[in-house]
Amino acid sequence: MSFTYEEAVQRLAWLGHEGRALKWDLKNIRAVLAALGNPEQAWRSVHIAGTNGKGSVAAMLDSILRAAGYRTGLYTSPHLVRINERIRVAGTEISDREFAAAFTAVEGITEALLARGDLRDHPSFFETLTAMACWHFRETGVEVALLEVGMGGRLDATNVVTSLVSIITQVDFDHERYLGSSLEQIAGEKAGILKPGVPAVIAAAHPAALQIIRERAAAVGAPVVELDADYCAEPVRPRGDGLYEAELMAADGFHLRLAPGLRGRAQVRNAATAAVAARLLNVGGLPLPAEAVVRGIAEVRWPGRLECVGTSPAVYLDGAHNPAAARELLRFWEEECSGRNIHLVFGAMRDKAVEEMADLLFHQPVSVTLTQADSPRAASAEALARLARTLNPRVFVEPDPVRAFFQARALATPQDVVFVAGSLYLVGVVKKALRAQPEPAEISPLAASRPGAPV
Repeated sequence: MSFTYEEAVQRLAWLGHEGRALKWDLKNIRAVLAALGNPEQAWRSVHIAGTNGKGSVAAMLDSILRAAGYRTGLYTSPHLVRINERIRVAGTEISDREFAAAFTAVEGITEALLARGDLRDHPSFFETLTAMACWHFRETGVEVALLEVGMGGRLDATNVVTSLVSIITQVDFDHERYLGSSLEQIAGEKAGILKPGVPAVIAAAHPAALQIIRERAAAVGAPVVELDADYCAEPVRPRGDGLYEAELMAADGFHLRLAPGLRGRAQVRNAATAAVAARLLNVGGLPLPAEAVVRGIAEVRWPGRLECVGTSPAVYLDGAHNPAAARELLRFWEEECSGRNIHLVFGAMRDKAVEEMADLLFHQPVSVTLTQADSPRAASAEALARLARTLNPRVFVEPDPVRAFFQARALATPQDVVFVAGSLYLVGVVKKALRAQPEPAEISPLAASRPGAPV
C-alpha cells in the first residue's frame, strides 16, 4: 500500500503523544530497522542528548559539516510549523513526496512484522519518525547525520546508533514524569547514549549531573572531554543585537573564535560544544577545517530560539519550555532589554514546571497575556491565570494563541518588545500565523487594550 502525505501525517497523529516511546525498550525500533536493512548503518552519525541546547548544537554541527562539504542529515524534534522540519538533508527539509515515501516504507515493514507476530505493538509516533529518518537518510546518500534525542536518551528511539561522537549538553529538570525527579536520575537517562570507545563531549555543568555522567562513561569505556575542565570559552562578550562571542581555548594551545549566529549568551556554550565535537570528529578521521567550524557556527539558523520576527515593536519567539530556559530568557531581558517595556505572551504544557517558570518570568513584563497551544497537553489559559494573580498587576487571558499574540503586540509601542515563550508548540502556532497574516485587520490597539478581563 502507498500512502499520500496527508494520510501519512494523519496516521502518525493517530499514534499519539511522542512521549509514549519511553514506556518501552528499543526492541520495536531495532526490529523495524533490521527489517529495513539497517539503514542507520549506511551513514556516520553524531548523537546529541541534553535538557537544553541539544537542538542548537545539532543545528550548529549540521552547519559546520555542510560548510566543510559533507552531505548531512539532521533529525530533530519537535517541529514548529510542519512535521517535515524534523527530517532534513543538506539543510533542506524532507519534501511531502519524500515524507510519504518514507512513511510508506516504514509502515509496510511494520504491518508485515505485526502480521508475523514479530512486533507486539505498533511502534510509537517517535519510533516511526526515527525509522523514517534513518531510511530517508540512506535513500538520499547522507554521509553524516546529526541525531537529536527526543527525550532522555537511554530508551530513546535514536539510541540505536553507534556514533562517531556522543554529546550531552546542559542537564536540568524537565520531563520528570518520564526521566525521574532528581538531577541524578535525569543525568543517568541522558548518559544512556554513551557507548564503549565512542568519545563524548560533556557540557553539563551541574556537579551532581556531571558526576553521574562521568561514572557512566567510565563504566562503558567512553573517553570524555568536558567543556569546562578541558576547554574554556570565556569571557563571553556582547556584539550587538543579542549576539555574543568568545574565544574557545584548550591547554594544548587550541584556539578558535566563536561568534554564533544565534541570539543569547547560552549560544556561546552551545557553539563551544559543537566546536569541540567538530575537533573530535576531525581527530577521528572526518576532516573539518577550522574555517568550516567558524563559518558553520556563524551561519547557523535555528528558528524559535530567541528568533526576531518583527520590529517596531521588536518581536521575539523563544520556546523557553522549562525553568532552565526561562532563566536564560530572563537573563536576555536583563542584558538586552534594559529600559524597554516587555510584553509577554505565555503558554505552556501542563506537565512542565509551570509555577517555577511563572515565578521567573511574570514579574518583569508590563503585561502578560496567557494563552494555550492546540494540544491536549497544554495548560489552560485560565489555570495559568490563577498562577499569575500575585505576580503581575496587568494579566490578560486569551485562549486563542493567535489572537493573544496580536493583541499583545497591539498593546506595545514601537519602542517596546514582545516575547512569545513557554512552549515550542506555542511558538509554532504564532510563527505559522505570521507567515499567513502578518497583521490581522480585526485586531486594533483599542480592542487589544482589553483582550479579556484582566485577572
